[in-house]
Amino acid sequence: MRLKSLLLTGASFAAAAALSLVVAKFALDGVESGTEFAVRASLDSAGFDWAEVTADGLRVVLEGTAPDEAARFAAASEIGKLVDVSRIIDQMAVVPSKGIAPPQFSAEILRNDAGISVIGLVPASTNRDAMVADLHTIAGSENVADFLEPAAYAAPRGWSEAMEFGMEALKSLPRAKISVTPHAVAITAITESTEAKSRLERRLNRMTPAGLHLTLDIAAPRPVITPFTLRYSLTENGGQFDACSAETEASRARILRAAQSAGLTGQADCTIGMGVPSPNWARAVELSLAKLAELGSGTVTLANADITLVATQGTSQAAFDRAVGELENSLPSVFALHAVLPETQEASEETPEFSATLSPEGQVQLRGRVADSTQSRMTNSFAQARFGTTQVHNATRQVDDLPADWAVRILAAMQALSMLERGSVSVLPDSVTIRGMSYRKDASAAIARLFSERLGQAESYELAITYEEPPLPEDQPLTPEICARALVEVQSDAKITFEPGSATVATGSKDTLDQIADILKRCGELKIEIQGHTDSQGREAMNQELSQTRAESVLNALRARRVPTLTYEARGYGEVQPIADNNTAEGREANRRIEFKLIQAEEPATAPDTTALEATDQ
Repeated sequence: MRLKSLLLTGASFAAAAALSLVVAKFALDGVESGTEFAVRASLDSAGFDWAEVTADGLRVVLEGTAPDEAARFAAASEIGKLVDVSRIIDQMAVVPSKGIAPPQFSAEILRNDAGISVIGLVPASTNRDAMVADLHTIAGSENVADFLEPAAYAAPRGWSEAMEFGMEALKSLPRAKISVTPHAVAITAITESTEAKSRLERRLNRMTPAGLHLTLDIAAPRPVITPFTLRYSLTENGGQFDACSAETEASRARILRAAQSAGLTGQADCTIGMGVPSPNWARAVELSLAKLAELGSGTVTLANADITLVATQGTSQAAFDRAVGELENSLPSVFALHAVLPETQEASEETPEFSATLSPEGQVQLRGRVADSTQSRMTNSFAQARFGTTQVHNATRQVDDLPADWAVRILAAMQALSMLERGSVSVLPDSVTIRGMSYRKDASAAIARLFSERLGQAESYELAITYEEPPLPEDQPLTPEICARALVEVQSDAKITFEPGSATVATGSKDTLDQIADILKRCGELKIEIQGHTDSQGREAMNQELSQTRAESVLNALRARRVPTLTYEARGYGEVQPIADNNTAEGREANRRIEFKLIQAEEPATAPDTTALEATDQ
């Protein structure tokens, strides 16, 4: 009985222990699942989806590969918000470091009237001493401030070419900022005129090396026009501007429309600049031109706020008075009107006159009347100062009873004549006439401003000045077309040859290279690609490498002959562009060649000119 009781008691204890174990296991699984779920949800919401979580009892094991050490630490810290730190087992890995990335090399060159400064981070291989010496050469007497910092890393590809181009461009830019990075140069500059801006943009685009990205931001500020002048002449043949100034595009459009209504013939334009005396400038011009059109002929001159309306002889007094009265009452405030109706008078041989003529060779003849010997010497000295001591012939004579302002009128006329290439001036007591040709497009406007300033607003004068394109200087670079023809002539006489199977230029081709170098020196700044080509014999990879080294050999040979090669690029094409049949000896010889490809940047839509100079193996 006692044994049975003992067995029952033992069985009860065993059953209770087993039940406890089962309950404990379920409880532990629940704790692990809950912890694992909560931790994984927290990591996912924080963006650590690369981390893996495993709950092992009370321990939380973290696994996975973190992108960097900071991410690994952040993931562990995120779990620490939910689980005691002592329970976290960190088994996370970190992506191996690729090493420190090289720095971003860049340089910025600033130039103005105060000097040149250069700042930036450059490779240690950059020859700073030579660079600063070049800057001193460019700056002349200006100061050069060197704020460059070197870094002990290899120069990236494209850095040397970009830096060399930036230094070359700086020579043409007295006021500019040049930013240099590998394969890219950005230039911000200011020029004196729109024409200068266009010339500079063409020059910089021409000299840009192949593969270099150039960004240009060149401004041409509006000129200051003083006095702010407009002069319009109307005859029976139509009207024309001798000078036209406007402050805005809208003002210019209004003025030109008013001129067309007043009989304008041919094309006309107005210089947009600063210095307008009133915001109602265009309105004053419109009113003045309209009244001149009513009179039928004459001139109207606006110099700042002064308006001079000169009718022609024979104009009706009534019509003149009506036009002047209406104009005076309608003009905006600030503007003052002076009107002149010349009296009809018979021409007289006694009317005093001074004249000067300028020949195309630069010879100046002075004739007519001056007041005294002092005025004669002053006029002669002024002419010699303007045209040259040996170029002036003085044939004036001294008379009495000349107008008080005769000397001023003569000197103003001589100064106007100096703006011409050939022409004549005639000075009378009541008018000045100048005729001739100038290489300056703004010659008429400049002379009109000069007369308004020196002779007064009421002065009557006549301008008949034509414009011609200035002749090209004798040292003008050859055009791309002429360069191409010259290279063709060299090609017809000789070829560039190399030693068999190598990139060494053969001795017999040195004269050919000398002739090519002489031509290219006269071609100016052009983009040129020196192309190397081979026949199909041998492996394609070997031919490609051989064509590249031969093109580079020709480029180096030109550099050795002091040809400016900043805009030149050597490129090998191997056997992929044959011009003849590779199955014949003659065809293979033709395919082994060097081509000079001249690229005109101004005409990107057209096919570039190409001139081929053949290269053969001896």
